[in-house]
Amino acid sequence: MLINSKLPLNIDRLQKQDQTLSLAGMTWIDYEKFNSEEYPGYRVSYFNGVITLVSPSKNHERIAQTIAILVSAYCRKFNLTYFPMGSTRLENKPLAGKEPDVSFAFNTDKDIPDLAIEVIFSSGSLDDLNKYQAIGVKEVWFWRNSQITFYQLQNQGYRVISASKLLPNLTSKTLEKFANQGLTKSPLIIEADFLQQI
Repeated sequence: MLINSKLPLNIDRLQKQDQTLSLAGMTWIDYEKFNSEEYPGYRVSYFNGVITLVSPSKNHERIAQTIAILVSAYCRKFNLTYFPMGSTRLENKPLAGKEPDVSFAFNTDKDIPDLAIEVIFSSGSLDDLNKYQAIGVKEVWFWRNSQITFYQLQNQGYRVISASKLLPNLTSKTLEKFANQGLTKSPLIIEADFLQQI
């Protein structure tokens, strides 16, 4: 494989800092060669000839999993049918490919999720919105610097919204309050407090 000489990335820093590698001048065929079996633990994306690999840190994963648990708890409380899709590779060949931190389809199972969630801990950027727009994901949530921003896809691209259109009783500020506890508290405690508030 093309980048074997550069992997694995530095495992010693995984707890606090994501490891990222970007490769420019790549093609969709190059992107398709990256798979989860050969590169377990890495999230791979493609856009505008750039392949990006991210190895999420422990803190990154804790925040992402806390948000996933809260979304699932919300769905159970409001009896909203949901289909967790995790980090399933999403594609609009040959324009864009992305493996979100967390993703969900609602009401019916779909190939493209309704919601993708990204944690930007020490890697990633809002440029990922371009990838999600090309793929057609309706709503994208970003956690960055302890703040959560909700984006809704419209005709001209994504627009910031304060409350989710998919989970209408949930605001970004409410989710942020509980997601940030994921670094220090057990999800059992966080989920119970969250369900009392929503």
